[in-house]
Amino acid sequence: MAEPGTADNVKELVEHIAKALVDQPEHVRVTEVRGENTAVIELTVAKEDMGKIIGKQGRTAIAIRTLLSNVSMKTGRRFVLEIIE
Repeated sequence: MAEPGTADNVKELVEHIAKALVDQPEHVRVTEVRGENTAVIELTVAKEDMGKIIGKQGRTAIAIRTLLSNVSMKTGRRFVLEIIE
């Protein structure tokens, strides 16, 4: 099992949150692009579910990004969420 705060755990966290929010969880895809100190977590969902991931005035996306920011502070590694259309 991966250490807490690793990119694999962060990917699992984002995937779990996204699948809980959308109507078509089978279309949720989470990939990672690693840099030296930064990992970009790319989230793709069905077009019909995009609004659920973004939320009213972007609040849901902001909340997920806040979680990633907190993980970043604890681990010393930066995680960035990109929502792919």
